[in-house]
Amino acid sequence: MTSSNDLRIVGAVRETLRAELERDDRIIVYGEDVGRDGGVFRATEDLQDRFPEQVYDAPLAEAGIIGVGVGLAAAGLVPVPEIQFQGFIYQAFHQLQQHVSRIRSRSRGTVTCPMTIRTPYGGGINALEHHGESYEAGFAHIPGLKVVIPSSPVETAGLLRASIRDPDPVVFMEPTRLYRTFRESVPDEHVIPLGEGRIVEAGSDLTVVSWGSMLRETLDAVESVDADVEVIDPRTITPFDTELVASSVKKTGRCVVVHEAPRTGGFAAEIAARINEEALHYLEAPVGRVTAYDVPQPFFAREDAYRPDAARIARTIRETMQD
Repeated sequence: MTSSNDLRIVGAVRETLRAELERDDRIIVYGEDVGRDGGVFRATEDLQDRFPEQVYDAPLAEAGIIGVGVGLAAAGLVPVPEIQFQGFIYQAFHQLQQHVSRIRSRSRGTVTCPMTIRTPYGGGINALEHHGESYEAGFAHIPGLKVVIPSSPVETAGLLRASIRDPDPVVFMEPTRLYRTFRESVPDEHVIPLGEGRIVEAGSDLTVVSWGSMLRETLDAVESVDADVEVIDPRTITPFDTELVASSVKKTGRCVVVHEAPRTGGFAAEIAARINEEALHYLEAPVGRVTAYDVPQPFFAREDAYRPDAARIARTIRETMQD
């Protein structure tokens, strides 16, 4: 990968995997259709031809895909499995909760599980039922798992490389709606440390925290409001950069959190709680939330009404500014 490469997110995934497979022959990429077909989104296209000993197709069996990774990791390999859509990862949830996340604790630190579980997530592509889930809060509730969500090609390359090199398991959630929407120049050997958020736009009136595909809607919303808004992309849900968000809220006094997962028990609630713990006396208004609704992800005819858009985000920003 060279600094002159303008890549979309799907290309950043493919090129980062290629570079990591070349760097470390312990890395094993596998999953449903990732080999001969190159993945349902073509994120692993041509990798099997270049690395036939490291890239494999797997049976249609999510529990087996994740369970095999536990054994590979324990044997000293670095598994990078793909779950074709996040809506089907629940077939392997027991492996994640009972085994993947606990190896380090169970073995008193003698065995780790350096596994990066890639999974497309989120709505906006007119897919069928179970193909547009957003469940980051559920994974964040499992101690031992890291949860990473990129929002651009550069972020994807840097965070995926850091995830693969991490000694512990990572759930790497790729926003399907952004796979092919825009390009960025991605530098070589780009690594973004896990747990460090970024200020996307600086501001002094209000803080907005948003990640994944919702960051695009948030930036559109910010342009339409009459306020100096600071936009933060946490990059990782676990670990979460509480210090960055609390510092911003201490400056602005107001905060809105945006995500496309359902409202109740969503990660916005956890962020609001942390702001209460770290910056309560600086708040000039309650923390606002813009989320999807507490209903199952609808079929695509109602998808746009379900997922937050720039108008809903802008309305909550204005309401929070008036409190």
